[in-house]
Amino acid sequence: MTEKPVLFLLPGLMCDEAVWIDQQKTLSPYANVIIPVFRGFDSLTDMAAYVLEQAPQRFSVAGHSMGGRVAWELMEMAGNRIDKFAVLDSGVHPIKADEPQKRQILLDKATEQGLQAVADAWTLPMVHPSRHQDKKLIEEIHAMILRNSVDDFFGQVKALLERKDQTGILARIEQEVLLIAGDGDSWSPPQQHHQMAEQLKRCRLEIVPDAGHMVTMEKPEEVSKILLQWFTGNEN
Repeated sequence: MTEKPVLFLLPGLMCDEAVWIDQQKTLSPYANVIIPVFRGFDSLTDMAAYVLEQAPQRFSVAGHSMGGRVAWELMEMAGNRIDKFAVLDSGVHPIKADEPQKRQILLDKATEQGLQAVADAWTLPMVHPSRHQDKKLIEEIHAMILRNSVDDFFGQVKALLERKDQTGILARIEQEVLLIAGDGDSWSPPQQHHQMAEQLKRCRLEIVPDAGHMVTMEKPEEVSKILLQWFTGNEN
C-alpha cells in the first residue's frame, strides 16, 4: 500500500490541534496529518526547525495565523521540499508601529489576572460579529487558550514581535500558494491577503464569508472543502 503524503497543519498563537479538528478529520483519509504544537517556543525560526525535525524529504504545509508565519519560514528554509503550500489569516509584513503596545495590554492581563482574562479580552475580536453569541465556539476557543501557560503566551508573543519582514520571499516561491481569509478578519484582513496574492507567481485566494480570524473553527466545513480540493486536486 502506498504511504500517504505528509501534511503539516500549523496552529497559531495559543492554539493547538483543536483549531484544525475538522480539517484533520477531512484530510486524514488522504494525508498523514501532523499538527505540531508550539508551546514552549519563543522563535518562529525554532518553530520551523521543530517542524523540519519531523518532516520527511517531501511534505505539504498549511499554516494558520502565527502558523502561517512559521510556514513562510519553512518555505525559506526548505522550500524545495514542499509540495503543496497554504496560508490562512496571516501575513508577511514586519512589526507595525502600534503592535507592541496592543500585545503588551494582553501580556499585562496575563501577568496580573491570568489567561482567562486574556481569553475574555482576545476571543471576541478574533471571531466574526455574528458569532459573538455562539457559546459553544467561544468556549472551545477559551479552552484552547487555557491549555497553555502564561510562559507559553509570553514566548509566542516574543516570537511574533521579533519576526522579520517576510515580504521578500513571496516573489521567489515557485509553488502555487493557497491563501484563505475570513471576510471579517480584522487582525489579518482580506486586503492583506490580496496584497500578498499580487506578489506571488501563482496564487489562489479564497475569502470565506461571515468569518473572522478563527476561520477554521468558525467555518469548518467551508475551509475543509477548500483544503480538500487544494490537497487532492479533486473539484468534487
